[in-house]
Amino acid sequence: MNNAIEIKKLCKKYKDFSLNNISLNLPMGYIMGFVGQNGAGKTTTIRLILNMIRRDGGEIKIFGLDNVQDEQKIKQDIGVVFDDVYFVDSWKVWEVEKAIKGFYSNWSSKLFNRYTSDFNLPMDKKIRELSRGMKMKLMLAVAMSHEAKLLILDEPTSGLDPVARDELLEILAKYISDGQKSILFSTHITSDLEKIADYITIIDHGNIFYSGTKDDLLDSFCIIKGDMKDLSDSLKEKIIGLTTNIVGFAGLIPSSEIKYLPPQIITDTPSIDEILVFISKGERYNE
Repeated sequence: MNNAIEIKKLCKKYKDFSLNNISLNLPMGYIMGFVGQNGAGKTTTIRLILNMIRRDGGEIKIFGLDNVQDEQKIKQDIGVVFDDVYFVDSWKVWEVEKAIKGFYSNWSSKLFNRYTSDFNLPMDKKIRELSRGMKMKLMLAVAMSHEAKLLILDEPTSGLDPVARDELLEILAKYISDGQKSILFSTHITSDLEKIADYITIIDHGNIFYSGTKDDLLDSFCIIKGDMKDLSDSLKEKIIGLTTNIVGFAGLIPSSEIKYLPPQIITDTPSIDEILVFISKGERYNE
């Protein structure tokens, strides 16, 4: 299987944070959700992929090419949407194409006009007059009008109402439907990923906690709940993000451990959001 992104043992060190030998693969034709709490390393990783900052070690390949040595070639086939619009506020929608198209050899005015029409974008409105949802649609129209084979999205649905978010998810699903394009989707809204993502990568304090298919992630972990009398020392060591109160305890464990649990302990399938919450409380219980 060809990969849109291959990252191997990527490192970046700052004074108070570091990415620690992270690795992940995004196969061509799929959507990967990239999640983790604030400061976990998502934006740093995206900046490294785009060669906006220099890596300290490791390897990044896009379409099989080195992201530094072949940067100019690679960026002809990448579309990027950040959580804010960087177009000039006074530009009208039609002027955005005029300003951007010269940067891409594969730019298609026909595609841009089709997307702006499909997205119901008012061509004579200024950027500052657009709603947040319209601004995000405009960013996507620009990202997709040069036939980008990889979209990198950093919080594109943040601040959007549910209807606007659903519209954007439909756009993304349609975009990859030919099997020749991929999307790396960084977001805090994990319910969006449960609708659309094929793969999930969870990053926690600069380390990859999980990277694989969404279905395998949800099958690999289980929420458990029980009385404090059932919380043995051996069970404590297996629990991720143990919480206790007067009612009892709760935590996350690998699904492979369920068969060793006492029958009175309650088990439940977690959501992506619940997995993130338990991870944020600590990978393992410590005395």
